[in-house]
Amino acid sequence: MSVTTERKKQVITEYAKSDTDTGSPEVQVAVLSERINNLTDHFKMHAKDNHSRRGLIKMVSQRRRLLDYIKAKDTKRYEALIARLGLRR
Repeated sequence: MSVTTERKKQVITEYAKSDTDTGSPEVQVAVLSERINNLTDHFKMHAKDNHSRRGLIKMVSQRRRLLDYIKAKDTKRYEALIARLGLRR
């Protein structure tokens, strides 16, 4: 149900700006997107898991806030990120 450590490291290296970058908004959005996708698959099998659904809603809200921040700072970065992640905002 959760993202494995190896997969999280792959996502971080894929979206990081430098070797030591683990906390930029792009990396945070990418990791949240990975977690959201995993939880979405979980809900296909466990439709009545409302406790985890609350966590999913919190993650989606956090991702939306981070994307709004990136959009306010640099629109080109924002559009490149949503195209790269395949989000439909």
